[in-house]
Amino acid sequence: MDAIARPKIVTLDEAQALLAKEPELIVVFDQNVAWVLESLLGDLPPAKAYIGLESSEESKTMDTVLALERQLMEADASRGALLVAVGGGITTDLVGFTAAIYKRGIRYANVPTTLLSQVDAAVGGKTGVNLDHYKNMLGAFRMPEFTLLCPEVLKTLPEREFKAGEAELLKTFLLRDAKAYAAAVKNGVKNRPELILKAASIKADIVSRDPYEKGERALLNLGHTFGHAIEHLAQEKGEDITHGEAVAMGIVLAARLSERIGLASKGLEEQIKADFEALGLPMQSPYPVQALGEAMRKDKKAAGGKVKFILLKAPGEPVIQELTVNEAIDDLR
Repeated sequence: MDAIARPKIVTLDEAQALLAKEPELIVVFDQNVAWVLESLLGDLPPAKAYIGLESSEESKTMDTVLALERQLMEADASRGALLVAVGGGITTDLVGFTAAIYKRGIRYANVPTTLLSQVDAAVGGKTGVNLDHYKNMLGAFRMPEFTLLCPEVLKTLPEREFKAGEAELLKTFLLRDAKAYAAAVKNGVKNRPELILKAASIKADIVSRDPYEKGERALLNLGHTFGHAIEHLAQEKGEDITHGEAVAMGIVLAARLSERIGLASKGLEEQIKADFEALGLPMQSPYPVQALGEAMRKDKKAAGGKVKFILLKAPGEPVIQELTVNEAIDDLR
């Protein structure tokens, strides 16, 4: 597919100026961050409707999307409406997918309130919901009008959720900026808004060149093939593992696989494990690789019996490697 305009990342002042021009705003927000509405949107004229969500992996389903569609109908939302998603990645995914299919597509904008969504989920136009514990199996590519990056909303973010976002930020730097990766490991990310903007900008650049994941954008799945399998097993077993935690474990597994097939020099896995440990991120999957393999066989990224694993020669040097699940599991044993 052809490149598209670079996803628009805006400041608070820029977002408020854009929203003030919209005649038909509908705000969909995670009820856990309702305070953000007054803090960020309070100076704007009232929206046509405010719709609260209980955002969780369990609610990230077509049932929730259909409920949102009905609420839009009840609010008499036209094709000219702009949906504004206020919340973390679950909220922006749900609202983006709702916008993609309501009346064959309306516009939406993202106001992400977690670090993970600011550096990843809310940038790039991937929307979707889960199906029977399988991550984002139903969805659409639908680019937001803009994504607001506001560091102030992260001040009340629980430490565990902040760490989950760090995993996605480190993933991005492992792909494209080894120096920024080293800086994030050395100094952390808190009170470093420039690192958040850098990570979001790297993703926006990749997305602009490959919006529909036909090539380069697949690199952004570093840690995710293993990570989604970990999340799937955790949900099946009723165990508590966040997306960012699963991605961190998945990156470690990707580093191990990179070494085992001779792509990376020995020591990459230990380096990444030491880096993640220093930042308080999890490193070890609680599930055996055979169980991960069973989940990966049903992953939406599997095609023709092979999966595109995103591996590393070194920080800043990613490689797309096609392997069968059996090949990958055998190498990890």
